[in-house]
Amino acid sequence: MALKSTICKAVIDIADIDHGYYAQHSLTIACHPSETEERMMVRVIAFVLNVHQVQTLCQGDAELAFGAGLSDPDDPDLGIVDYTGRRRVWIEVGQPDERALTRASSRADRVCVYPFSAAVDIWWSQLAPKLSRQNKLEVWQLASESTRQLGLLASRSMTLQATIQDGMLMIGSGAELVSIEPRRLL
Repeated sequence: MALKSTICKAVIDIADIDHGYYAQHSLTIACHPSETEERMMVRVIAFVLNVHQVQTLCQGDAELAFGAGLSDPDDPDLGIVDYTGRRRVWIEVGQPDERALTRASSRADRVCVYPFSAAVDIWWSQLAPKLSRQNKLEVWQLASESTRQLGLLASRSMTLQATIQDGMLMIGSGAELVSIEPRRLL
């Protein structure tokens, strides 16, 4: 019998000062049986960092939603699809291979990747020469120490506050606060 995903609920108050975006979102997140809480929370961070684009790219005529992710390699971890069905942004978490990123670039206007493990430098040193000409691709490294702390915030029911200012994301729940500064690799 296959293991089922763990369903987590999150209410996130977002104050994205850099982009003038302020909203509260209620999310239902399926944590795949093979997915760590750290990875699941990085998907939440990717949501927080990109949700403003629904307004800035699509003037509100789109939706940012979680995809099948680990369950379906042909589906992004998150994506923005406008109401015409056009995939505007494809978002991956982790360290996808060159083929997956090339395929994603052919299916979306823009591809964002958020690698977060201690091995990001090794992964990126192998892929950077192959992907440097991909004009649709953005790669944002998240410090592994910060994402490990982020994994500790995970629970089945979460109430989070997120603030983005000067490129720095601060997210927390009550007394717990994690600071993350995404570093652009490409």
